[in-house]
Amino acid sequence: MKSFIVFFIVLFSAVVQAETMYIGDNIKITVRTGPGITHKIVAMIKPGETVELLNSEEIEKDWSLVRITNGKEGWVLSRFLTSKEPYGLVLERLEKKHGALTNQAVSLIEENKVYKKENEKLNLELKTNKEMSDKIKSSYETLKQESAEFLALKSNYEKASSKLTEQTKKAEKLEEELTKLLLHQNIKWFLSGAGVLLLGFVIGFSAKHQRRRSSLL
Repeated sequence: MKSFIVFFIVLFSAVVQAETMYIGDNIKITVRTGPGITHKIVAMIKPGETVELLNSEEIEKDWSLVRITNGKEGWVLSRFLTSKEPYGLVLERLEKKHGALTNQAVSLIEENKVYKKENEKLNLELKTNKEMSDKIKSSYETLKQESAEFLALKSNYEKASSKLTEQTKKAEKLEEELTKLLLHQNIKWFLSGAGVLLLGFVIGFSAKHQRRRSSLL
């Protein structure tokens, strides 16, 4: 029971004290079962990989107890561990980021080309619509002017038509009066002519009657 408690305390202390460390650049290191090169190798760690440091007070000052990414635990040489991210890993991450940014830049350039074409198309449509709008506006102004002229002509036509109707009525009235006047004058001429004929007939008849009487005497 006592040994179990000690093991639990050691395990708990290892978990609490665990610290992420990096393997230095340009070297692979061995993970051994104990703090020394005579112990069995359990794994190999590549440069830039991370490990969890499980002890801060090393049994051997040159060795550190670590847990690697696959969960195995072992001892490694402390001089190959660093708390700073290795330059190779930083460079690799930056290269990946640069590659991603380059791909993004290429994608943005392609999108920019597409947007540029769409913008040119929209500008062309805008120009066409503006020209059409100007034509419609010009046609509207022309139609408006022609409509005003048409309304003025219509008003003048209605006035002239009304005046013509009035003059036509006056002319018909004058013609009617003239017809009556001519009729009366013709009747007078007819009566005058008839009177003259009748008078000539009476005079002739009277003269003939007198000649007959004279011959009888």
